Amino acid sequence: MIARTGGAPALPRSATVQQRLYWHNRTVPDAAGYAELLALEAAWPRAEADALADAAPAFGSLDDLLDALEQRLRGEENDPSPSERYLAEHATAAEFTCVAGQFAVDGLVESQSHLGVLPRLTPRARMAVMRVLIDEFGCGNEAQEHARLYERLMVELGLSTDPFHHAARACEETLAYVNLFHWLASRAPTPDYFLGAYAYFESSVLYGFRCYAAACARLGIANGQYYEEHLHIDAFHSREMLTALRAWDREHGADLDRVWAGIELTSATIARATEAAVSRARAEAGR
Repeated sequence: MIARTGGAPALPRSATVQQRLYWHNRTVPDAAGYAELLALEAAWPRAEADALADAAPAFGSLDDLLDALEQRLRGEENDPSPSERYLAEHATAAEFTCVAGQFAVDGLVESQSHLGVLPRLTPRARMAVMRVLIDEFGCGNEAQEHARLYERLMVELGLSTDPFHHAARACEETLAYVNLFHWLASRAPTPDYFLGAYAYFESSVLYGFRCYAAACARLGIANGQYYEEHLHIDAFHSREMLTALRAWDREHGADLDRVWAGIELTSATIARATEAAVSRARAEAGR
């Protein structure tokens, strides 16, 4: 066992790659732990991000990239995945509970991984991202912090509110969903990856969370506010992230290949996480 301080449990030596990344990201690693973190991230997500940047279209300007992002978003919105449709229309209460438990590794610590990007940004880009994060943390109202909303959902569903409890049971794909943003914010070579990723994410939630809100309404889950809040506020967040990208481009000069790689990597990671969580739920809770 590897000892940890600050309330985290010990990390078993048999832990998976994504479990190890999650523990390192949620604790203060020693020198050996940080070296392992960097080595693991070099294999993923760094290698996938580099490949996506190398394969990015030759955009002539940030506006061209944003036009392509809009087309991508509308295509995804108009063609929800089978897993999203299943959640919205057919998932049982037990299956929904399983899915919510899978994503608790993110929901219970939401946006804490993003904070590392702030000192890396130029002033106007930083202020736009900060306006989004202020909302994520409830505008100073503890009861409205998104992590607290998810905590109330966990309590209603009879699940633990300890993120490490869920990390020990989560799919690799759902852990990767959280670990990705730690890398994007704090250790990606430039903030371009994060800005593309977060611009995509805040825009995609506007349709991506509809299936969760629909499931809560259909199943009579009272604490679906976590999902409803995102459907309400993320139109503003989407605009602010476009503002952040434009400010970064003016103040620093955006690396469009890396911005697009952030978009592609985040879209793929979310899709893999959703598919894995729903598949796990149908295999276990749906028996």
